[in-house]
Amino acid sequence: MARRKKSTQLPIHKIAHYLFFLGVIIAILAGFFHNVVETRVLFTTLALLGFIVGLFNITAKETHTFLMASVALMLAGIVNFGLIPVVGNLLRSMLNNIVVFVVPGAIIVSLKTIWELASD
Repeated sequence: MARRKKSTQLPIHKIAHYLFFLGVIIAILAGFFHNVVETRVLFTTLALLGFIVGLFNITAKETHTFLMASVALMLAGIVNFGLIPVVGNLLRSMLNNIVVFVVPGAIIVSLKTIWELASD
């Protein structure tokens, strides 16, 4: 019996999983350097990563939880963290970056959910 070679390729789900962590790390680190980082490049990168994560990483079982967490993050994004002394601007910058990362994924997951509901 011939042995099968193990594939060294990562499935797209695993790649999207790693891209999720990369997006969160970029969003948090860019929050520390919000005065230095070019926002157009940062927001475009985070939005593309969020799009990929929403398209390939969220399963049907995770849809409800992901959308609820996305709504919670978006609502938290409207809070004026600038009123908190010392760390307020840092928190606001990090949360804005995370929202920019999560919203495209939430849009994709929402559209996939609506498509599934409409096709039944």
